[in-house]
Amino acid sequence: MTDFVRTDDAHFDALTDWDYEPRYHQWKDLRVHYVDEGPADGPVMLLLHGMPTWAYLYRTMIPGLVDAGYRCIAPDHLGFGRSDKPTDPNWYSIARHTEVLSSLVSGLDLSDISVVCQDWGGPIGLAQAAMMPDRFSRLVIMNT
Repeated sequence: MTDFVRTDDAHFDALTDWDYEPRYHQWKDLRVHYVDEGPADGPVMLLLHGMPTWAYLYRTMIPGLVDAGYRCIAPDHLGFGRSDKPTDPNWYSIARHTEVLSSLVSGLDLSDISVVCQDWGGPIGLAQAAMMPDRFSRLVIMNT
């Protein structure tokens, strides 16, 4: 059992520019939050934040991408945003975040993915493209 803390949802209520329904993916005994907006059959934009941000980083991009027909998936890495936060600092590694994201990509059966990665999202997202190349179409690499 992983020791973790969970941020109360009430802490997100005052965000006037973040009206996305919270969705959760279970990874082992931890809950991973993600946004899933846009047409279910649209090409996927996998929006990966870095440190110390969360999916909120993409709040101004999601509406335009959805309007253009994309399905936007924006997860909060474990330890960030609405995702559970393991309390052991040794828990956190790029390899572990990569494993968690692989589980989300497979669990949602995503394909035709454009990964948009920033900061920590770079090594985490680019590892997905290397491990699952048939699921990825494009790479948008920023500041990583």
